[in-house]
Amino acid sequence: MRDGVKSAYSAAADRPQDKHPFPVGRNFAVSIGYPEELLDSLPSLAVDGFTGVSNVSIFSDIPEGSTVLDLGCGAGLDSLIAAKRVGPEGKVIGVDFSDSMILRARKASIESGLNNVEFHVAEAENIPVEDGGIDIILVNGIFNLSPVRDDIFNELARVGRKGGAVYAAELILIDPTPTETVCDLNNWFA
Repeated sequence: MRDGVKSAYSAAADRPQDKHPFPVGRNFAVSIGYPEELLDSLPSLAVDGFTGVSNVSIFSDIPEGSTVLDLGCGAGLDSLIAAKRVGPEGKVIGVDFSDSMILRARKASIESGLNNVEFHVAEAENIPVEDGGIDIILVNGIFNLSPVRDDIFNELARVGRKGGAVYAAELILIDPTPTETVCDLNNWFA
């Protein structure tokens, strides 16, 4: 399953203009509440490759000078927004398991000119950050894509500082899914 998810998100990073089993890009970002003028101020590499489920970097409380983790950062849209919000004294660390997404995010970061953001390829259950080193954690739609959610929550508890905050957004089912579709890999993206 992990390979299927990684392949789907890597394809979105490599070819965001193609059809994908989930929404991708600027129009989707606008539809879920990202302000157009903010998107205009960011590199199209990050905006066009957006694959989140909410505008978590907009509604979260991100103080200046804080250290932010963007887990499942994708093409870097939320990371770049957070980097602007924390200012030059703050720091943002984006983590994603897709090499293609991280490559796109790194290129967008260079294009943005922001020097307070870095990106790492890693699994969500093995975050390359020291214990208690993160003030604010952003998670924009990765829990439904992982069978090891308990490990991810444990890792978030490990890296978050005492008194810090986690802002997460996720897709949820409103009605039960028929048994025959529960085990279909394509259903993870429906």
